[in-house]
Amino acid sequence: MTEETPKTGRLWRRWVWFGVPTAGAAAAFAAGIIFWGGFNTAMEATNTMGFCISCHEMRENVFKEYEHTIHHENRSGVQATCSDCHVPDPWIHKMIRKVKASRELYGKVVGTIDTPEKFEEHRLRLATNVWTAMKETDSRECRNCHTIESMNPRFQKPRARTQHLTAMETGQTCIDCHKGIAHSNVRDKASDELLEVLEAPNPAHIKAVPQSFLDGLAYVSRIEAEAAQKAAAEAQSAETALNTRIAEAVEKAKAEALAQVAAAATTGPAAEAIPTLASAPNPGGGTVGSIAWDAVPAVQIGLFYPGQASWEWVLNGKEHGGARPFTKGGEQCSTCHAKETAAMGAKIVSGEKAESTPTPGKRGSVDVQVQAARDADTLYLRLRWQNGTHTPVPFVEGGKMDPENPVKLAMMVTGEGIDRGQQAGCWASCHIDSRYMPNAPDSLGDLSARLGGHDFVQKYLPESRTDLDLKGKDRPMGGWDLLRAEDELAAYLGEGKFMDLTRVDAAGNSQRGYLLERRHEDAGSPVQASAVLEGDMWTVVIARPLAANGPGQIAIEPGKTYTVGFALHDDHTAARFHHVSLDLRLALDDPAADLNVTAP
Repeated sequence: MTEETPKTGRLWRRWVWFGVPTAGAAAAFAAGIIFWGGFNTAMEATNTMGFCISCHEMRENVFKEYEHTIHHENRSGVQATCSDCHVPDPWIHKMIRKVKASRELYGKVVGTIDTPEKFEEHRLRLATNVWTAMKETDSRECRNCHTIESMNPRFQKPRARTQHLTAMETGQTCIDCHKGIAHSNVRDKASDELLEVLEAPNPAHIKAVPQSFLDGLAYVSRIEAEAAQKAAAEAQSAETALNTRIAEAVEKAKAEALAQVAAAATTGPAAEAIPTLASAPNPGGGTVGSIAWDAVPAVQIGLFYPGQASWEWVLNGKEHGGARPFTKGGEQCSTCHAKETAAMGAKIVSGEKAESTPTPGKRGSVDVQVQAARDADTLYLRLRWQNGTHTPVPFVEGGKMDPENPVKLAMMVTGEGIDRGQQAGCWASCHIDSRYMPNAPDSLGDLSARLGGHDFVQKYLPESRTDLDLKGKDRPMGGWDLLRAEDELAAYLGEGKFMDLTRVDAAGNSQRGYLLERRHEDAGSPVQASAVLEGDMWTVVIARPLAANGPGQIAIEPGKTYTVGFALHDDHTAARFHHVSLDLRLALDDPAADLNVTAP
């Protein structure tokens, strides 16, 4: 008995595992589970929405901004909380973030952001910290939910498809474009130098484009092409029907006129005026040319209201999110915006963006049917659009800026050597210091004569100025007063560095000119043109020589592609209160061009 007792008492010590007594290991294991469970529970508790907004600094500031964003409430009911965006999912990175977060306790103690005023004072710094962290990790937290493998371009807007594809191919990341998605956007407060660093593509972030994404692009491209073909066919059918009705009306008028002549011959002198039909207008096309328009395909282009969106605005990355792909990537304006002209126009005309003096009721966009044809010597264009209702301009007596002209139409052809001219077309001529723009000067002073003798700045090309301020730090943005010398401008004109301009007013009067340091309206003889309002449809026909017959004119030659743009001043408007197209390609006998000029 006395020999067995010690044996039994030492039993737990004799059972060992890798040199550790079993009971001790079990106790340590149990303690570890309890500790880890408690630690993990505490860790997860600090990741909850309730914990994050438990202090008034967060509850009264960023949480109120977040409450009404798509990350908090949306159609699908999926919510992203604070930790989803600000706490990494991988354990090691999560621990590092928690350690760094402990520094925020010091800010709480000393009251760094305990009032809205203090918070605003530090907002840019705090936002920059988050932007920088997300940039370094390739927006890791965003990609916990938003993976490129799950993106389907079939359900994305045209601009989003293009930008996501570019991002994958160049190494851009989510935060480059999506700042302010869950809180107030303070991107416009950041310096250009900071944005240059934060939004520059990183080759390390380049990704292979998933086949599913490419398949989706191919699908949506096919569907949209089919829809465009259907719309073009419907427009052509409507055009034919309209022309038939007009032709029938002409025949009816002819019959009535002949009946009147016959009646006059039996009751009175035969010397009464007999109406001539030799100059009767082509159906819907005026008396210009002899083109059989029924045989010419029609292309629909969207003209939209641009407001105060100037060339400086286009190039300024703080105000225009597309500035970087435009200036650094060489993308055209139409690359992102071709299929959203109506949406852009609606946003601008309402005063929501780029417009401080909206005109109540003004339409944001106009759909224009364009037909392009030629013969051996002449380019013919026919443009048709629906007449709009009158919306008086509130800052002009009588509400009509140009009482004599309900409409004016302009076409510009971009010359060679204009910086980014092939990307943007005539947009390069619209500046922040032109008439009715934010930086328009009160007086032109000694430069008035050189700028056309008007009391305002007309359109001009950046090349005509020695500098163009895009940031407004040392002087107002723009460069209207930084004119180049006369001999330099003459050299540019000889080199073709200008824009060929054709304008037609409501009476069919035309002007042929060019844009350089200002608008010149005397470049050779006017082109042939007509403008007719039939019912509620305007039709403008332009016939311009293919050849260049003097300075300030651009020849349209086979084998070349030209960037063109259209501007429509409807409803008696003038200056910037028009509707404009994006950059369009025009070429002779080239099906790939937006406007394929063919011989019918």
